Amino acid sequence: MTGQVVVTNGGGCGGVGKGRRGGGGEEEQNPASPVAVLLAALRKSMVACSVDSPDDVISAVHHPMEIGWPTNVKHVSHVTFDRFNSFLGLPLELQVHVPAPVPSASVSVFGVSAESMQCSYDSKGNSVPTILLLMQERLYSQGGLKAEGIFRINPENSQEENLREQLNKGIVPDDIDVHCLAGLIKAWFRELPSGLLDGLSHEQVLECNTEDESVQLVKQLKPTESALLNWAIDLMADIVAEEDYNKMDARNIAVVFAPNMTQMSDPPTALMHAVQVMNLLKTLILKTLREREETAAAGYSPMSSLSSDCQSEDDYDSQQEMDTSGELRETKLDDDDDVN
Repeated sequence: MTGQVVVTNGGGCGGVGKGRRGGGGEEEQNPASPVAVLLAALRKSMVACSVDSPDDVISAVHHPMEIGWPTNVKHVSHVTFDRFNSFLGLPLELQVHVPAPVPSASVSVFGVSAESMQCSYDSKGNSVPTILLLMQERLYSQGGLKAEGIFRINPENSQEENLREQLNKGIVPDDIDVHCLAGLIKAWFRELPSGLLDGLSHEQVLECNTEDESVQLVKQLKPTESALLNWAIDLMADIVAEEDYNKMDARNIAVVFAPNMTQMSDPPTALMHAVQVMNLLKTLILKTLREREETAAAGYSPMSSLSSDCQSEDDYDSQQEMDTSGELRETKLDDDDDVN
């Protein structure tokens, strides 16, 4: 009997048996025979193979590196990473090991630059600190837009301190006083390392008298300051839109915000500058409101827009201009008392 290669069918694709010496005493089959090589290659190309006897496997062709069989892998969940909200989709048992995102790189969300804070986009595409958006959403949801004297009435200091601690942790508590929340929005701007509009010189603001000049002037701000100003103007416009309830027209809201938008060490110059900043803010607020009306009444007679402009200019009469310095001085003193 001559030597032979045996292919078995046990457990899947066939294994290979070693050639055995026949009764005539012939030599073993050469392990490098074409049949052996073919069968060995076939074995390695299959997903699952088995042999009758492990001792009988032909080892003529041996790959230098074997890839181990996969372990028992089970898909648990699909996890993604968001730079604002950290890991999303983690199982509950793993969430405790992931620290919650902080609203600021500092221990406080007040008195630090916007660049060091966690930011998000508002509905207009402005990138602003997330904590401002959270405060705005809570202010709106709790009826702050219609609260009489919103942003003018100062809250109690004890309430403000407690809320500051919560905001530093990125938490906006439920059922908080809307005047306290509004006061802290003003405080956030007031306590910036540098005034939001300090990039504009006193002379530039003083020479700005028309809407077009105002628009061109604020274009000189850096992207971060520009986004914050746009967000603040939209907020103030939302307040003025509910003037029938909150008694805050464009001039009133501009008066209370202006001292928080700039920082000057010289009191007389600071007061004069605040008056001009107030006029700038008022102009931008009225422009925003007019554009909203035009968008809402698309296709309406253009005369309505013209009459709206005329009415807006008449609102700011000479008597109001005489009272502005006194009101701004009073607002500035109130804000300083809050800080102290």
